[in-house]
Amino acid sequence: MLRRRALLLAGLPVHAWAQAYAGPLFDAHLHYNDDAQALHPPADVLGRMARAGVRGALVNSRPNDGTLRLVSEPGPQWVPFIRLYRDRADYTGWFADDSIRLMVLELLKRGSPAGPFRGLGEFHLYDSANADGPTAIALMRLARERGLTVLAHVDDVAVDKLLGHAPGTSLIWAHTGISGEPLPRVRELLAKHQGLRGELSYRAGITFDGKLGDDWRALMTQHPGRFLIGSDTWVPQRLQHYEGLFAEYRGWLGQLPSEVAQRIAWRNAAELFALQAA
Repeated sequence: MLRRRALLLAGLPVHAWAQAYAGPLFDAHLHYNDDAQALHPPADVLGRMARAGVRGALVNSRPNDGTLRLVSEPGPQWVPFIRLYRDRADYTGWFADDSIRLMVLELLKRGSPAGPFRGLGEFHLYDSANADGPTAIALMRLARERGLTVLAHVDDVAVDKLLGHAPGTSLIWAHTGISGEPLPRVRELLAKHQGLRGELSYRAGITFDGKLGDDWRALMTQHPGRFLIGSDTWVPQRLQHYEGLFAEYRGWLGQLPSEVAQRIAWRNAAELFALQAA
């Protein structure tokens, strides 16, 4: 009470009362692309993860060699995904390219140093109509058949389309939208698709000056099992700020009920990917 009164007298905002979340974190959107590896060798990445308190990560890379290299390192609990890109040219045509499907099948057969691949993505669809592409449909159905999770950077229309092709598939919606989809639309999709989870990197509007928004607090409290956090290290500069990204997450997670914070920070991923206790 004395601390609260002192903060009020100092004119500090309400969120200054909250204590940052201090438990384990899971990074649900870690890239280790070709352009990051010389600047950030595996030991550097592991050091940053350890300092941030990140105990596990969903790893994918362009090309997939980066994932294979990183997950061969002991330490964190790795969840390797197959990215659909051999190079940047694949970003814009993968959804209709059967050679991508064949690459996925080969990698699934081979596995990774951390065990079987657990999912597909991150992939992009810059036009939601491309969610109807033959390879997009085939890979969604393959994910459902194999019990894989999909990490998709798409808009709300494409989420509906992709999950319409393979109902019940586990899909992580990167950034919980790519154009600031309104929260009523997010609620609608969460209610419609039980396998849908929202990943929160780059999502605008979650906080204002460090304070968790009331609308997001209500959504997370209503659906505590449906959100994950991630770094999205899509360019090397994101790795340089890795610890800061997760410090920001810890700040607003601490403003949630502890059970909700623990789920979003770690337990949702732990349950989805059958991780050991951190």
